[in-house]
Amino acid sequence: MQYKLINMEKDKSIALVAHDNKKGELLEWARFNKELLAHHKLYATGTTGRLLEDELGVKVAKLQSGPLGGDQQIGAKIVDNKINFIVFFWDPLEPMPHDTDVKALLRMSVVWNIPLACNRSSADFMISSPLMDEVYARRVPDYSSYQNRKIESEY
Repeated sequence: MQYKLINMEKDKSIALVAHDNKKGELLEWARFNKELLAHHKLYATGTTGRLLEDELGVKVAKLQSGPLGGDQQIGAKIVDNKINFIVFFWDPLEPMPHDTDVKALLRMSVVWNIPLACNRSSADFMISSPLMDEVYARRVPDYSSYQNRKIESEY
């Protein structure tokens, strides 16, 4: 497979997502990392966005709640190269009515080689990386041969 490089700018676009019983943990993490987060563009789903904006006093682009399409909105922004980084505190022990949306979002982060932190430890390591405040060339498979493949029609 061929690869291409997509630059992530110095100021990243970060999606912040948390399931209901993980919102407090995400807020605590964001409060601790407020200075680091302040110069990045922040996106969040539903209630999480409002809580983060109130807590941090910074602008957060608020999308729909996850079950109402917010996870898919983030996935679409990944495909459009508008999200560079995801912090998603999800609860693996709680059944989710929108589990397929969550899996689709996780899949998009892998397909497009987007850094993804699913818990506080991984979020701490990622946000404290020296790469967070540098331009970074993300290596992504070149899907053009797949996109341009010939499809035989039965009709």
